Amino acid sequence: MRHTDPSAWMLAEAVELLQTADRLQRQFFRIGQPSESPNWEPPVDMYVNDRELGLLIALPGVAPERFEVTLEQQAIVVRGERSFGASLGPGAILQMEIPYGRFERRILLPFGGFRLEEMLLENGCLKLTLERLK
Repeated sequence: MRHTDPSAWMLAEAVELLQTADRLQRQFFRIGQPSESPNWEPPVDMYVNDRELGLLIALPGVAPERFEVTLEQQAIVVRGERSFGASLGPGAILQMEIPYGRFERRILLPFGGFRLEEMLLENGCLKLTLERLK
């Protein structure tokens, strides 16, 4: 929304820039030694029906050999690593919003048993299909 008063517009822009800077600082610049613990969690879409459970996990720039999927009791876990500058060319970074480093996402499954039926990495997303056990 654009403000007619220039000072209100500038204040709104400044607040938005400060919030973005704070988020990026927390996301990318961690004090201390590099950690073995995950730095970020990929977003997930999930659906279920009477036959299967489907998950779509956003993993932009993550190669198939850089992650693993494990099916645990009542949870599925996706963990791995996205390399810094995975698809960037040479030059100065002007904006960086896609996280990099170690990631892990633990997704609790609905009650019941499941078996991993299909795993497909396509267009930067991991599609998992789990068959519901009877």
